[in-house]
Amino acid sequence: MKMQGVLLPGGRKVEFREFDVPEPGHGQVLVKMKASSICGSDIRAIYREHLGHGPEAYQNVIAGHEPCGQIVKTGPGCKRFKTGDRVILYHISGCGVCNDCREGYMISCTSEHRAAYGWQRDGGHAGYLLAEEDTCIALPDALSYVDGALVACGFGTVYEALNRVRVSGEDRVLITGMGPVGMAAGLVAKKMGATRVVGADIAQERLDFSVACGAIDSGVRADQPDALGQIKALTGGAGFEVSIDCSGSPQGRLLALQGTRRWGRSAMVGEGSTVSFDVSQTIIHNQITVYGSWVTSLGHMEDLVEKLVEWQLKPEVIVSHRFTLDQAAEAYRVADAGLSGKVVIVFD
Repeated sequence: MKMQGVLLPGGRKVEFREFDVPEPGHGQVLVKMKASSICGSDIRAIYREHLGHGPEAYQNVIAGHEPCGQIVKTGPGCKRFKTGDRVILYHISGCGVCNDCREGYMISCTSEHRAAYGWQRDGGHAGYLLAEEDTCIALPDALSYVDGALVACGFGTVYEALNRVRVSGEDRVLITGMGPVGMAAGLVAKKMGATRVVGADIAQERLDFSVACGAIDSGVRADQPDALGQIKALTGGAGFEVSIDCSGSPQGRLLALQGTRRWGRSAMVGEGSTVSFDVSQTIIHNQITVYGSWVTSLGHMEDLVEKLVEWQLKPEVIVSHRFTLDQAAEAYRVADAGLSGKVVIVFD
């Protein structure tokens, strides 16, 4: 049996190719794709160009590292999941035996056996995906396949970061970068008790969409000369107890740090680029704690799925565009423009 799959050769191109539907081996499951969303890292590191080193070394495989679907076949040795089960995928398969893998943080596995779906092994932009059973997480009936696709790399990433900075009802939260990850951060921060959530972005379209979907209470244009002044004014000049940068830009990171209250906490989530600032004046004298947070763990991802049901929070509220697989080129073009909510490829 054949299936169509999408590859990303770089230079903002999308290539379609025919593949054999794979057979599951020991400890593997074959997942029929139902939804596969597009991540900002796909755009930055694969669609626009190819980064050929480290965990972002794209190996010319089927793209898509945010897949969700239904198991249609299991290989020998599977211990939990069976045909018919609805599953979300943790998007990295690690070696399974290093300390990070044993802690559930396969994102941090440094073994040569580590392979991310859509980067070093075939991902979700095809009819079927061959997955390791130990990367599967049950998708509850209360969540849609699109909800599930948005969990691992988006909502899971911000859930991890917000837990690192210990967001609670004592906190106001500033988010810089209101792309889909920033929107997820706002929605989750509110459910964790944040009393006020403010977003900053250079695109008015994204600020408007973020307010409309309930991710933030209000927005500030980050490209305005008085952006920091506006942010400080929202807290009586003190700054926010918690900030989280989801922009990955030098300006966004600096704005997040400068907008953080003295003794506050800041999480760096957005990938790529650099940042430069006066360490003494920005961090040391203000007693700010800075956290780096990269994706989440299997255990915390399962916790999040349980909480999404309890919170009645549907991740798909941040989806602005849905495309079929044969419309993948347009899907990537929309995502690349940086003006939309989440972009998702959906299957029958």
